[in-house]
Amino acid sequence: MTEVHVSVRNLVEFILRSGDIDNRKGRARDNAMQEGGRIHRMIQRRMGSSYHAEVALRYTADMEEYSIVVEGRADGIIIEETGEVSAVPELSTVEIKPAYTDLVTATVDEIKGTYREIHKIREAVPVHLAQAKCYAAIYGIQNRLRRIRVRMTYCNMETEELKYFHFEYDVRELQNWFLDLIQEYKKWADFQFQWEKTRTASIKELKFPFPYREGQKDLVTYVYRTIYHKRKLFVEAPTGVGKTISTLFPAVKAMGEGMGDKIFYLTAKTITRTVAENTIVLMREKGLKLKSVVLTARDKICFMEESQCNPDFCPYAKGHFDRVNEALYDMLTHTDNYSRGEIESYARKHQVCPFEFCLDMSLFADVVIGDYNYLFDPHVYLKRFFAEGVQENYIFLIDEAHNLVERGREMYSAALIKEDFLAMKRLCKEYSTRICHQLDRCNKELLALKRNCAGYRYEDESSIAAFVRALNSLSSAIDDYLDDHEESPVKAELTEFYFRVSHFLMIHEDLDEHYEIYTKLDEEGNFRIRLFCVNPGKKLAECMQRGRSSILFSATLLPIQYYKKLLGAEEKDYEVYARSIFEPEKRGLFIASDVTSRYKRRSEEEYYKIASYIHRIITGKRGNYMAFFPSYAFMNQVLDQYEQHFATEDGAECLKQEEYMNEESREGFLTRFEGEKESGHAHTLIGFCVLGGIFSEGIDLKNDSLIGAVIVGTGLPLVCSEREILKNYFEKQGDDGFDYAYRYPGMNKVLQAAGRVIRTAEDIGIVALLDDRFLTETYLRMFPREWKTFERVSLQQIEKKISDFWEEKGWSSTEMQEIEK
Repeated sequence: MTEVHVSVRNLVEFILRSGDIDNRKGRARDNAMQEGGRIHRMIQRRMGSSYHAEVALRYTADMEEYSIVVEGRADGIIIEETGEVSAVPELSTVEIKPAYTDLVTATVDEIKGTYREIHKIREAVPVHLAQAKCYAAIYGIQNRLRRIRVRMTYCNMETEELKYFHFEYDVRELQNWFLDLIQEYKKWADFQFQWEKTRTASIKELKFPFPYREGQKDLVTYVYRTIYHKRKLFVEAPTGVGKTISTLFPAVKAMGEGMGDKIFYLTAKTITRTVAENTIVLMREKGLKLKSVVLTARDKICFMEESQCNPDFCPYAKGHFDRVNEALYDMLTHTDNYSRGEIESYARKHQVCPFEFCLDMSLFADVVIGDYNYLFDPHVYLKRFFAEGVQENYIFLIDEAHNLVERGREMYSAALIKEDFLAMKRLCKEYSTRICHQLDRCNKELLALKRNCAGYRYEDESSIAAFVRALNSLSSAIDDYLDDHEESPVKAELTEFYFRVSHFLMIHEDLDEHYEIYTKLDEEGNFRIRLFCVNPGKKLAECMQRGRSSILFSATLLPIQYYKKLLGAEEKDYEVYARSIFEPEKRGLFIASDVTSRYKRRSEEEYYKIASYIHRIITGKRGNYMAFFPSYAFMNQVLDQYEQHFATEDGAECLKQEEYMNEESREGFLTRFEGEKESGHAHTLIGFCVLGGIFSEGIDLKNDSLIGAVIVGTGLPLVCSEREILKNYFEKQGDDGFDYAYRYPGMNKVLQAAGRVIRTAEDIGIVALLDDRFLTETYLRMFPREWKTFERVSLQQIEKKISDFWEEKGWSSTEMQEIEK
């Protein structure tokens, strides 16, 4: 029989919620109430032999056509026999058998960790108690008990002080309450059951929406087999392979065979989320029935000018939970595409918070499209799906996976600055002597560390232990103050600081051999302490274990072993290099032998030489070009030389990437490349951009929107303390530290920038690498397969080489002159 699964947590939170959204109640570290694994294990170990920890419970309710399966894991069950009793088999039916027993006394223990002071918790949180009552009902029914007890155990995460709340229930009454809960959920389960039948039928009829390109069918097969075998696949997929459809299509097919309940398409950039959304729309046009949601950040989708999620400020927060289920059912039964526009429309109609509404719609979506942080970030991850910490039948499609290395390092690292503690003391001195005292303690410990630090200095857990103890005390002081002073004039600043302290303490609790702890005195005189996750692979792997299979893909995932190590690969996982569909002769790859971006060679003469290269390259054909530089300073130097000596002669328009560009400015910049050419004459447009910046990856300029990329330098990150720490760490691991810290990340930027040129099989374009280091064996070994053919050039040769390339493609200088006339 078909089963509709729901976790105990999701059941009670979905059906029993009511009232307002109010983020004034509870703060960041109250996430510990769901994440306090250490506290759970500590309490469980202290219990005697009658305590059974992490008891998996499952209840099946027959709904004729299908079954609702409610499942979860009780933190503990205390079983005490009050007389001789034989093992009792679990019941397979809904109703209790007449023969129940008083020979066993059972107590369901629900443990919640918190940073609140225990004496301030005066009653069990209703949703926590409801969760425990569900476990008690399941256990009591299946073991034919007459009565059953529930114990709510709250534990302070810092002091380990405990507080208990005890309840006792008649199992028959508890059964009725539990079955009523399931009955309320039936409306949603009915819809889900019927929808899944419709969805599965459409998936079986679905055909690949395009003629397969060379190698594309193989890639689709690799993805499907990986999902079948419940493993990870690392895919180097050159531009044009069609990696979005080549991963989504087999994942949808696997879902139709029961190998996936939900697909999460995760990426770092908005534009790639849009591509995924459009791909699903395309499959719907081919007959696919699939519900999808695009998750949008709170600040972007909020209807208010300022995101203050409380009923006094926001009318959409007031009574949100009283109205949201009606809004959900309305949208669920009227559309399949939960786009941002649709979410906003239904949220306004029902006057609910669009952000929370969007998250709730993900419960009923077959495909969830969003940022990496919804799976990987320890604060933002989707607790609706991942809080139980167990593996579910999910498929993770991770786009532009090369970005996940640095994103992972940031998500799992933490830093605090000594000067911020002094600033907070000045801010709080009129409001809380206790907070000021604890700030002084923290500052004192940081000062002791600072005295031993010149530049940067490695620390260990013992050397920062006193600071961490002081920080825990500070956290408690702030938590108590904010609990008691909701209208404090310093609430906003104190809450933001509290979040940073909380994050630091959370990261500290989970330090291991993949971290380096260091202190640093920076150029501005600020002293910081940093918990630096040098290798995020283990953390990322733990997150991916929440699902059945993960497909990680990118146009630049070379060298593959480097990325596998840092992205959490296991020995059994797969890797594949998808063949490029492009004809090699449509891309001209030129490497300059007489120019470089090395620091020791930087000079007016070298900047002029690079500007000369740009001038001679664009002479071959008018059109749109982008030039990428290692820094803004370098870019500005070359731009000055180009505008001074060549711009007038070339008749070229220069656009410059600014250091800070809002979304409107970025869109305006790209629109100039995507727009039609000016009427009456050929036009040359050059975008001066920064390597590794917003225009060097994730943008899709097809056909003649971009015909050439000039890449200056090898993209090496600036030498800094953190890069040197990375280098030293990987050298100790037996790897080439310079490659891991500098060369591989730099080459990735180069490959990404070069990938902006050829976007479709019809495109023709050039890539010019202006740095003689690319001609060394070290770099040549890192070239992708499609780069094996290139031309070595000098400044004297480049103009003719470029002209020859375009003439071979049917574009002669005579034709260009005719167009200009």
